[in-house]
Amino acid sequence: MSDILQMSTKERSRAHVLRQLDEGRIKQRHAAKQLNLSVRQVKRLLKAYRRWGDEALISKQRGRPSNHQLDPQVKQQALDLIQTHYADFGPTLAREKLTEVHHVAIGRETVRGLMTQADLWQPRRAHKPVIHQLRERRARLGELVQIDGSPYAWFEDRAPACTLLVFIDDATGRLGELFFTEAESTFSYFEATEHYVTHQGKPLAWYSDKLSVFRVNVPNDLTGTGTTQFGRAMRQLAIEVLCANTPQAKGRVERVMQTLQDRFVKEMRLRGISGIAAGNAYAPEFIVDFNRRFAVLPRDPEDAHRPLLPQDDLARILTVQELRVLSKNLTLQYNKVIYQIQTARPTYALRKAQVVVCENRLGEIAIEYKGKPLQYTVYREQVRQAEVVSSKQIAMTLESLAPPPNKKRKPYVPPADHPWRRFSLDKPKSAQPNPPR
Repeated sequence: MSDILQMSTKERSRAHVLRQLDEGRIKQRHAAKQLNLSVRQVKRLLKAYRRWGDEALISKQRGRPSNHQLDPQVKQQALDLIQTHYADFGPTLAREKLTEVHHVAIGRETVRGLMTQADLWQPRRAHKPVIHQLRERRARLGELVQIDGSPYAWFEDRAPACTLLVFIDDATGRLGELFFTEAESTFSYFEATEHYVTHQGKPLAWYSDKLSVFRVNVPNDLTGTGTTQFGRAMRQLAIEVLCANTPQAKGRVERVMQTLQDRFVKEMRLRGISGIAAGNAYAPEFIVDFNRRFAVLPRDPEDAHRPLLPQDDLARILTVQELRVLSKNLTLQYNKVIYQIQTARPTYALRKAQVVVCENRLGEIAIEYKGKPLQYTVYREQVRQAEVVSSKQIAMTLESLAPPPNKKRKPYVPPADHPWRRFSLDKPKSAQPNPPR
């Protein structure tokens, strides 16, 4: 019994055409057209086919190692480096580090295969795709910037968990700002916004979730101004605030959060960064490298960012501002504290006047009347009542209320002339004065 030949689909197709050519049913030029070869190549294949049959069409490289395979020593070197330094990295990030740090030229899929064989990477099963309505990127840089915060163990076990505020451009996928803070709050977004607009200018709009920092979520709220402090500040800067209805609507910032929780965390680990201050100092360097790798060009080259105007006083605009009405005694209450206005003008001139109380992120208070500051003193602090705290700010609030760590106090030693030292239990009773009758 003759041996069975294993042929690929391409080889079987060639055998069928050459058989027809050998039997004279087609001409050489027709065979060359069907096989997408030259007539000279068809003549060579036909000669081999007539001598060896179908076996002549089987590739001689079958079963042999590729001539272009990677050197086994390079593979072993790459695997050793991965196991030593990048055991929990993904294949893409591990390949970048091998190329940039260790100068080992190796492909991403080769790294994936090495990590899979060494049980360092588990191939993910493809999930059933969920179809959402497609929204095209904006055309210009700075036309729409997506913002969000992510509480996470960004410094792993080297520092407590904190929150990272992320600003990413919708048109290009460029990171505009990375800012570590204790929790998402109005003042933390004020500080991140100040960094962004100072370096890049004012975008046309922010695109955020429905966090209470950006939107008043109390239905039929008739007691306030109808907008949040962040919304009021952005209106003064002529920046629109848009809120997404679902997380998928702002998918660009949601997806980059997952990337940052992998890449950013590992980059800071390699550099030994631990703590909010060190993380914020490294963030600009990471942003430049991230944008070089992943940012795309916008459809319209025009930059929609606008420069800051002379009247854009960020130190005043990015504060919490509330209206108060002065009493007949020129006092007002703000945040459980009563303030007394000090003025040289007649007191009746300021009675029932409407003033603005401004508080910055350092807790400093300024009271303004018609845009000019007023002098004041603290009259009295009231008893603090139970506060309403959002779920994202519980950790930060509890940490601020926690007492300082207990320190062992030194025992008190009274001085030599202290009354305790003049008292003696051994004093004779006769020497003690008679009790009064």
